[in-house]
Amino acid sequence: MEVLNSSLVTSNFTSPPGDQSPASLVSIHLVPAVVLSICFLLGVPGNIAVIILKPNWQHLSSLSQSLMLNLAISDLICLLPLPLWIYTIVYSWTLGLVACKLLTYIMFCSLYSSLLTVTVLSLQRYLQVLNLQKIFDRAGRKRLLVLLWLVTMILSIPALVNRQVIKDQNWKSCTDSNSPPSQLVPVLLSECLVGFVSIFVVAFSYIGLQRKVNQAAFFNNPQTTRLITSIIVTFFVLWMPYYITNVLGVAAILLKNDSLWKFCLNSYNFVSALVFVISCLNPFLYAFAFKNMCTVCKEREH
Repeated sequence: MEVLNSSLVTSNFTSPPGDQSPASLVSIHLVPAVVLSICFLLGVPGNIAVIILKPNWQHLSSLSQSLMLNLAISDLICLLPLPLWIYTIVYSWTLGLVACKLLTYIMFCSLYSSLLTVTVLSLQRYLQVLNLQKIFDRAGRKRLLVLLWLVTMILSIPALVNRQVIKDQNWKSCTDSNSPPSQLVPVLLSECLVGFVSIFVVAFSYIGLQRKVNQAAFFNNPQTTRLITSIIVTFFVLWMPYYITNVLGVAAILLKNDSLWKFCLNSYNFVSALVFVISCLNPFLYAFAFKNMCTVCKEREH
């Protein structure tokens, strides 16, 4: 999850805005900054509203409520520092090494937490419809959330260790240290593994959920079908470009292909900005628009 400055960045391919063409400046810096600004303006109020209002939570089990709250908190933590990242995308990093490591680690933790919470929530809803909710209940809400955050903190350690403030001419970047490219391959592959598994679990769970609730005419609701489709499509469309870029980055390192490497570097700011769109849309997908699905799950329990 090498967001807002790829772990592949080295002095060979990093250049300050003044050395780039206007078209390159727009695509690499301004477009991601605009996307992140929209995410901040829409996502922060949306997630705060979810935390305060808890819409339609009377239809949710206690475990679902804990997961929904954890998702909103994770997304809010992810979105709140965006003004700082937007500033550094446009004007360079000026906050020092400690802030670089700390903010990056917090961002990685919140993104991983959001990703894993959505994954667990989708699986929990599927098991709930199958009347297998006890599988999660046995684990306990607190222990499950502690385990989830422990995993996210472990997965985020590379960001805390490797991040450095690197200067190229008059431009400073909060990015990974200039370690040998071969050392980046395990990090990128581990990110892809977590991402692809999460995408598969979400798609499998909601497709299975749709089939189960549509077995009875009472639950065959076009609104439910559209909602499930929107969740799967949104999750896939916004996460896959990032992981595909990671795979291309691994290929570029292994093949020592400079042109493919440079393409990945130029793409990272944009595909990373798409990841933050998820934190902006989550309140509308999983809180405000999930009343029908909550009702379905509740009815299936009886």
